[in-house]
Amino acid sequence: MKTIQAYRFALDLTSRQERDVLAHAGAARVAHNWALAKVKAVMDQRAAERSYGVPEELLTPSLHWSLAGLRKAWNAAKPTVAPWWGEVSKEAFNTGLDALARGLKNWADSRKGVRAGRPVGFPRFKSRRRTTPSVRFTTGAIRVEPGRMHVVLPRLGRLKLHESARKLARRLDNGTARIMSATVRRDGGRWHVAFTVEVERAEHRPARPQSVVGVDVGIKHLAVLSTGELVDNPRHLVAAQQRMRSLGRALSRKTGPDRRTGRRASKRWERAAARLGRAHGRVANLRRDGLHKLTTRLAREHGTVVVEDLNVAGMLRNRRLARRIADAGFAEIRRQLAYKTGWNGGRLLVADRWYPSSKTCSGCGAVKTKLALSEREYECEACGLVLDRDRNAALNLAALAAEFDTAGSGPVAARGADQKTRPRGQVATKREPGTAPAGQTGTVLPRGRTIDRVLAKAH
Repeated sequence: MKTIQAYRFALDLTSRQERDVLAHAGAARVAHNWALAKVKAVMDQRAAERSYGVPEELLTPSLHWSLAGLRKAWNAAKPTVAPWWGEVSKEAFNTGLDALARGLKNWADSRKGVRAGRPVGFPRFKSRRRTTPSVRFTTGAIRVEPGRMHVVLPRLGRLKLHESARKLARRLDNGTARIMSATVRRDGGRWHVAFTVEVERAEHRPARPQSVVGVDVGIKHLAVLSTGELVDNPRHLVAAQQRMRSLGRALSRKTGPDRRTGRRASKRWERAAARLGRAHGRVANLRRDGLHKLTTRLAREHGTVVVEDLNVAGMLRNRRLARRIADAGFAEIRRQLAYKTGWNGGRLLVADRWYPSSKTCSGCGAVKTKLALSEREYECEACGLVLDRDRNAALNLAALAAEFDTAGSGPVAARGADQKTRPRGQVATKREPGTAPAGQTGTVLPRGRTIDRVLAKAH
């Protein structure tokens, strides 16, 4: 199975190497800003000419927004715009132009309704101090040294790694991986290099192929599994909040930059900002490590994993819970499970967003019309089942796998709760033959559709 995978390593750069990387990132920013200014100027000129009644065929020629079109315009203008262009790799300019081409395409597709999701705004100019320095290399000498502690990149030369690249080097030596690109980026106060690699992965099977697990994510517990396991929420951001507040107060006392007057930040402000950035980076790394361990274990052990299609963006609008929801990483859990289940020969089922997993009784299938967030135990008025709210939801999610296998791709035989919430009481659910009686866990009937997220295996 061929797949695209990323390998990310921390770098230990010397002062001269860091200046060289910053020069490449600055060249990418210059190319991006110049091309964006050119696009805006052409758009404004054509709009003004149309307002004057100029025919379409006599308008100023438009600038093509593709990477090839932007690169052609940049190559014609770079001797005057950037006479120093020969001091850096051509990949630096290509990085900025490619980012602009993607941004313009996303904006145009969003306006036409082709792109799903939130409306995408028009690209903006990149600031020197607020933009994360990054440069991407797609051609030239990109390799890992035999000692596995150094990498070689075009124009930057030999860079020392903070950790061994043995995992990537083994695949390269065996011929099961091919490096497609390398991106150098400063993140969390450290420089990293990320390799985009085409990997030939061996076929795997989960430890228990017939096992089905429902995963209900939450704040009190990061995940509650239908097997009864409770995964604690480490709350890394809450643990580091006191130190972050102290660092933030120290930063506010320093002389920072001011765009209105053009004042530059002091050295002390820059050092304080770097300390605060490292603290945030440590929290992000701890969260990423915990989520990877959890999702890897689930994908390797169970043949089918069922999760909910949560509206995380809408949940973040709750100002009382937004910080804790963001700290838990609900969306990241689903994203990682989506590709890890495919890597391990399993499948991921995503329940419909309107499926009432918490309101449905896992014993008899009765659905409550109202269930307050403060009610942490589910009490069924139909069969008398009393169960932890999150455990009940996880059992309902696990039962959806049987419903999906029974219904297949055709219509679902029975439906769940009504779309419209009734004032009070419970909505009785139609029970299909063969489901469990009251007091036992049965097949919960979905309210909407069930989305099968099985990743197709490429050969």
